[in-house]
Amino acid sequence: MPQLTVLVDGTAVPRALGGVGRYLEGVVAHLAGADPAAAVHLVVRREHVEHFRRIAPDVTVHVAPTWVRSVPLRFLWEQTGLVLLARRLHVRVLHSPHYTFPFAWRGGSVVTLHDATFFSNPEWHSRRKRTFFTWWSRRALRSRPVVIVPSVATRTEVARAVGDVRADVRVAHLGVDRGVFHEPTPDQVADARVAAGLPDDAEWIAFLGTIEPRKNVGALLDAYRSVRTERSAAGRDTPWLVLSGARGWDTGAIAALDALRDDDRVVEAGYLPLEDLAGFLGGAEVVVYPSLGEGFGLPVVEAMAAGACVLTTPRLSLPEVGGDAAVYTEPDARSLADALAALLDDPDRRDEHRGRALRRADDFSWDATARIHADVYAEVAR
Repeated sequence: MPQLTVLVDGTAVPRALGGVGRYLEGVVAHLAGADPAAAVHLVVRREHVEHFRRIAPDVTVHVAPTWVRSVPLRFLWEQTGLVLLARRLHVRVLHSPHYTFPFAWRGGSVVTLHDATFFSNPEWHSRRKRTFFTWWSRRALRSRPVVIVPSVATRTEVARAVGDVRADVRVAHLGVDRGVFHEPTPDQVADARVAAGLPDDAEWIAFLGTIEPRKNVGALLDAYRSVRTERSAAGRDTPWLVLSGARGWDTGAIAALDALRDDDRVVEAGYLPLEDLAGFLGGAEVVVYPSLGEGFGLPVVEAMAAGACVLTTPRLSLPEVGGDAAVYTEPDARSLADALAALLDDPDRRDEHRGRALRRADDFSWDATARIHADVYAEVAR
């Protein structure tokens, strides 16, 4: 049998890698260990070439045309130039890791769908985005041999929402890079405090993610204000609230952030350096991830790997990821405030969940994720 040759299309990854970038990093960097005999090719935008060559030295990295930074032109290149590249490389399997795929490709094809919220909660997305991704998700599920999803919850939801699913839908939980996300040292916690712009010796509550509607940052801000007011009335201090991530399209939460005063003790830290995230998450009194629903919820795993006490919601895949390590609450501001206040008042309970978190994080590895992908590639090639 000819050697298994795979081409992974990474051109949809934005400049700031984000969730899909983390997924791509984790899979391609571990494919060589999952199938040493396979020849893996990856095509990415020019600004990502050196990064992926560094983290995945066994993968052949190709440079996409500069103009694929334009979304419409990237889609055009996917439908034409990607197919030509795959044919030139004589690949047997083409992996499209972000919903869309080239219609003209007649070889083995694998598509990844990262969540089903375009179907279950379309109000969280712009009209153009939800129309585009629901259309492509349906086409993938009805025309590709194998579709990969990151959770059982996502598989269940797409089966409910999309009739006539012909694809074999495989679950590949995402992993966590324990070289980056681990229980931090005191020095790493101190460095994260500086990176977040906090005063010396300040304690904090952490949020990691994009400020978009489903992340529910507006309710978190309201909950934090309530907790701080109630504790202040009782003569008790409250840790700062630090948000790390980009501003997305949650206009209500962004307006609330713009209205904050200096003495509200809320810090919008933006993107923190990767080397500071273990200290940021593991050094927090509580990591709050109040999402209304996720396809997976990678920040929850990353926080658990850093030994954080995680407060999240019982929506979609989040209980599948957090297990008994996370603390769960409904996503409204009052419920969030009550759960957060209870954790702040109970250090023993926080320590118990920190220990559970470290053990739970061991269940999620990129080696395991890559093995599932390698098995899928081999099956599709046959």
